[in-house]
Amino acid sequence: MTASLRLEKITPDNVEAAIALRVRPDQDHLVAPVVKSLAEAYAQPDVAWPRLIFDGDRLVGFLMAFLDIDFAGDGTGTDIRSGLWRLNIAAGEQGRGYGRFAVQAVAAEIRRRGGTRLVVSWHPGPDGPEAFYLGLGFRPTGETSGDQRVGELALT
Repeated sequence: MTASLRLEKITPDNVEAAIALRVRPDQDHLVAPVVKSLAEAYAQPDVAWPRLIFDGDRLVGFLMAFLDIDFAGDGTGTDIRSGLWRLNIAAGEQGRGYGRFAVQAVAAEIRRRGGTRLVVSWHPGPDGPEAFYLGLGFRPTGETSGDQRVGELALT
């Protein structure tokens, strides 16, 4: 990881590169492709926060946060949360700290908006990213979201 890491909005100039970004083939079942994330962001612009991760001029990843959603989905608004919705680090770029940078960037954005916790969910199993998230300090909440485990990181 270098000091030249930055996030960029998706624009007409970089959308094709974003769509072309791929994780390792053995991870395809763990995270949706960027094109699906961009469609979801388009459909939910009030809550989706998609960004590309660049190291210098090199595209190394994609993240999408969700901001202030009704996590329970029951319409009561009593369980409002923000967190990391998607994280796609390019196949040849993994293991270089880009995922950590992405989580820190989402945490900073949530803090900037007054949030105090960051939520993430992951597919359980030996090939999933659980160890990565636990290593960053996320703690399982005991909840599930679909077939995924939910974890939370306090932003104090």
